[in-house]
Amino acid sequence: MKILVTGGAGFIGSHVVESLVKCGHEVSVVDNLITGRVSHVPLGVRLYQVDVASPELLSAVVAERPDAIVHLAAQISVSASTRDPEEDARVNIGGALNVLRAAHASGCGRIVYSSSAAVYGNPSSLPLQEGASMRPLSPYGVSKRAAEDYFLADAAATDLTIGVLRYGNAYGPRQAVSAECGVTTIFVQKILEGQSPTIFGDGSATRDYVYVGDVAEATVTALYNDKNLIVNISSGQETSVQALWDQLIALAGKNIKPCYGAERLGDITRSCLDPSLAWRELSWRSTTSLQEGLKKTLEYYTALGRTEGC
Repeated sequence: MKILVTGGAGFIGSHVVESLVKCGHEVSVVDNLITGRVSHVPLGVRLYQVDVASPELLSAVVAERPDAIVHLAAQISVSASTRDPEEDARVNIGGALNVLRAAHASGCGRIVYSSSAAVYGNPSSLPLQEGASMRPLSPYGVSKRAAEDYFLADAAATDLTIGVLRYGNAYGPRQAVSAECGVTTIFVQKILEGQSPTIFGDGSATRDYVYVGDVAEATVTALYNDKNLIVNISSGQETSVQALWDQLIALAGKNIKPCYGAERLGDITRSCLDPSLAWRELSWRSTTSLQEGLKKTLEYYTALGRTEGC
């Protein structure tokens, strides 16, 4: 198949592109390279340096005429979405609509869209299934949910099929580190620097951490399914931020105590997704344990000698 990946030079996107190339597909990438890196794109893959919400996207997609699009390009910071909801909406909602226009103009038959656990908000019970109520707490969660709705509404009215993948908290090699996203990579950076990280809140907030290699496998698998579907892509395991730090420190063989700061506006308190539907629909499940994934991540950045900044 010919497959175009938006955000394909980024963290998850580059792993998806690698997997697609290994499977023998003809792959092209659209990325504005603000957080993505050219070095993450395999040799031989065509790269268009284009913003997903810009008019230039149409030309790139029409030039490629892909059979399918994997839409990963996004504004991913909860804090940034709270500070500038207009920009968040421009990228996440405007970008989704732009991808839809380009897909129809190019004759694309399927889109796989990377959504987020943030669409659910703070749940009353865990783990969350796909039919749970959605009450996002941040503009980021709102924009990801809105994009889902646009994609699915389009699929209901046209021949284009949509696979919506609600990712848990992906982590692993190539994740950019900033003050606002990628807690695992932030923790690894602090370990490499011998400094204390800041944990927002008391450390009891939980997330469902899923290794990026498993996420890439799920994303590629969703391309082969011709149904309109929504599935959680997660480990199904709830882990506190404090426990994440404790595991990383133990793996590194260091003794560094974290600092604690105020909780951040828009952050959810608990998150754990039920991935059983992904097994039924895609025959996919996460196979990398948190211990194994953290070990791989720590080894990658230790060998690199640094983490990768935004």
